[in-house]
Amino acid sequence: MKSWIATSLLLLFAADDSPREQATFEFEPPVQEQAPAERPPPCAFHNLELPESMAVYAAGGYTGRELPFQIDQSGHQATRFDVAVNSPGQPVALMLGAYEPTVWNLGWSQGTEIVAVVVSGYHRQAIAGLEPDVPVLNSSYDNQGSCGYFYVGKDRNAALNPLSRKLFNQPVDLVFPGDRDTGRILVGEPLDAGAELITSTAQTPESFRDPDAPLAGQAGIDQALTRGVLREATPADADAWVDALIASRPEPDIPPVAGEGIPRPPTPRMHRAYVVLEAFTYPSGLYGANSATFFVPEGVPRPEGNPGHSAVHDFNTLTCDGALCR
Repeated sequence: MKSWIATSLLLLFAADDSPREQATFEFEPPVQEQAPAERPPPCAFHNLELPESMAVYAAGGYTGRELPFQIDQSGHQATRFDVAVNSPGQPVALMLGAYEPTVWNLGWSQGTEIVAVVVSGYHRQAIAGLEPDVPVLNSSYDNQGSCGYFYVGKDRNAALNPLSRKLFNQPVDLVFPGDRDTGRILVGEPLDAGAELITSTAQTPESFRDPDAPLAGQAGIDQALTRGVLREATPADADAWVDALIASRPEPDIPPVAGEGIPRPPTPRMHRAYVVLEAFTYPSGLYGANSATFFVPEGVPRPEGNPGHSAVHDFNTLTCDGALCR
C-alpha cells in the first residue's frame, strides 16, 4: 500500500514538471503624460524698465495706525500707513514693509514719479492710492510670495539691500521708519508748507476690508451691543459670578475675619465688562488697553475667536480664562 502511494506521488510530481507552452505577450502600456511641475514665479518685476538714475527708499514698521476692521483671516486687526512721497527731482522705487496686516495709502507731490513698489510683511499687505499702471510686487509670508518677506524696523533691515539689488540693481538709499500712532511717513525730501499732494482714487483703503471678518477692537464690541449680542455688565453680574463660585465650592474650614467674615472670591474687573447673550465671535485686537471682561451665562455658547488679553468668566464651567482673571 505504501509503495503504491509513493509511486503515485512521484508520478504526480513528474506531471507537474512537464514543460508548459508559453508565448510572448504583446502589450504596449499607455503613455502617461506628466504634467509639468509648476514653477514658482520669479522674484522680479515683469518688463520693468528702470531709469538711469533713481532713488530706492524703504519705509514702514512693525505696525501702523489701527483700523476698525480686518483685511484678512489672520485674526489680526488691520493697520494703516499714510505714505507721502516727495522726490520731484528723481524717480523713486519704494520698498514698504510691516509685520501686521497693513493698508499702505500713498500720495505724492507734483513732479514725483513712482517707478515701482515692492510691499511685504508677515500678514497681508495692500496698496491704496497708487496709479494702476505702477508695477507692484506683493510678497508676504501669508501669500508665500516669491521674494519671501520683510518688514522695516530696528534690527529688521538686513534683508533690504540684497532684495533691492536683485530688483533695482542698487541698494536702498534711505530708510524711513513709520510712526505707529499716527501712521504717517514722509518719504524723500521735506515738504514745503502748503505743498499739495495728490493720490489716486482707483483703490481706497476701505476697499480692502474683509466683509467676512467682524469689526475689530471696540468697534466690534459696539456692533455686537447694537445687535443685541452683548449687553453691558452690571455689578449684579459680578456678584452673581462670585456667588456661583461660592456655591460650587465646599465651605472653607477657616475662621471668619473681624469686620469681613469668611473671605469671598475676588470680584471680577468691571472696566469694559459685557455679558454675552448669544453666539458671538470676539473681535480681533482685544489686547492691552483694548482688552475687556466677558460673562458667559449658563446655556449660552462660549464665544469663538481669540479673546486676546480679555477675561472670560464662563458660568457653564465656572472657570475664568485670560490675563485679566483674578
